[in-house]
Amino acid sequence: MSGNELTNIQVYKKKWNINIGTIIFGIIFIYLLFTILAYVTARHITEYEVRPGSILRDTAYTGIIIRQEKVVASDAAGYINYFAAEGSKVGGKSDVYCISRRELQFDDESGAASGTDDGEETAKDISSSEQASVLSAVQTFSENFQEETFDDVYTLKKSIENVVSTTSAQVRKDQLSAMLKSGQSGIAAYPASEDGILLYSTDGYEDLKPEDVTQEIMSRHNYQRKDLTANAKVSAGDPVYKLVTGEEWSVVIELSANMSQELKDKDNVKVRFLKDNQTTWASLSISQRDGAYWGVLTFDHSMIRYVQERFLDIELILEDETGLKIPKTSVVKKDFYLLPEDYLIQNTETGENGIMVQGSGSDMMFRTADVYYRNNDTGMIYLDPASFEKGTAAVNPESSETYPLQEKESLPGVYNINKGFAVFRQVKILCESDEYYIVESGNEYGLSNYDHIALVGKNVREDDVVF
Repeated sequence: MSGNELTNIQVYKKKWNINIGTIIFGIIFIYLLFTILAYVTARHITEYEVRPGSILRDTAYTGIIIRQEKVVASDAAGYINYFAAEGSKVGGKSDVYCISRRELQFDDESGAASGTDDGEETAKDISSSEQASVLSAVQTFSENFQEETFDDVYTLKKSIENVVSTTSAQVRKDQLSAMLKSGQSGIAAYPASEDGILLYSTDGYEDLKPEDVTQEIMSRHNYQRKDLTANAKVSAGDPVYKLVTGEEWSVVIELSANMSQELKDKDNVKVRFLKDNQTTWASLSISQRDGAYWGVLTFDHSMIRYVQERFLDIELILEDETGLKIPKTSVVKKDFYLLPEDYLIQNTETGENGIMVQGSGSDMMFRTADVYYRNNDTGMIYLDPASFEKGTAAVNPESSETYPLQEKESLPGVYNINKGFAVFRQVKILCESDEYYIVESGNEYGLSNYDHIALVGKNVREDDVVF
């Protein structure tokens, strides 16, 4: 072969080999691309887990107490001592106080009593129960203290004195009774004028009526209470004790215009006493005087618990409900057909609930129907309009009477998404705050604890699939 000869090279077309791995990878890639695209373009439903909760809405006030009170004056001059402790009940024939010519000294340890000119009393250690009572009074005062009502410290002082003196009251009563029985001269006992609860203080508000309360009185700027103490020297006609003679009592509070409007249709209101955190119901009346709104809370029990108070801190509990807590954004309204409960039947073969509907001519057919709510007061059941064609008439299988499905009513509810698709559930709203509702639990057609619902109900429709 000479160097000038050309080499004849033929190029063959390359045979294409099918790679199964490439095909599988391509299919997976397309599927992933489609899934991502579907996820990005789909409506995303944020879920909310239903849990128990409560809503408490209350407003705090300081009110003035008005009772049936009677100030009793001394029948003689001399040194006064008391048989009963403050806040105790006495009968009309029970001895309340005695008057002696000389100041008496009591020895709570030995039980002896004698006349003295210096008025000194024997010191005595307080018991553990008295210490606990004193600590409780101080703690309550500390928790509710406000600088603008600093004069409450004198009320605390009086309360502590009463606690400390309660134990020795019986001892002193026995000592005074022994002195009277022995015929000791210069001492005389005086019974209560009538049945009642004893108080050893006066403040000038004993005859106050609800209509007499003013903003100046409520300010407490000029409020003064005079305590009546044992072994004090009194003259005939001086006040020596006070009797509360009636169980009914009232607390007068000043209301804002908005609050008076909110409470105008209420005859009763729930009240919490901040002194001991007790709650009860009071009858309520509202009046307007001198440009202010006044509320009168009237009670017929528990007066003795607060008998030593003139001003009382309270809260009006306007709402206090416990149930299931759900966001307001979850709640929507949906229209339903109303149908008498008698028309609902059960398919004996499948066990499904439904109704008989009028077909063509005189034919009747069974249609499955989910009941979304049952009103026991009206005897009506609520059916989804989407399950029936317009103009459908239900047939009562017993009487053959027909009832057209046309009357509608809206129900508040949420979309339950426990099963991956949206199902409407009716809710009964008990109360609300700015962001949440408290709804009834244990309802057959409502929600249960730990249910998952759509956070924004308006973005969901019945049977929507939840991603």
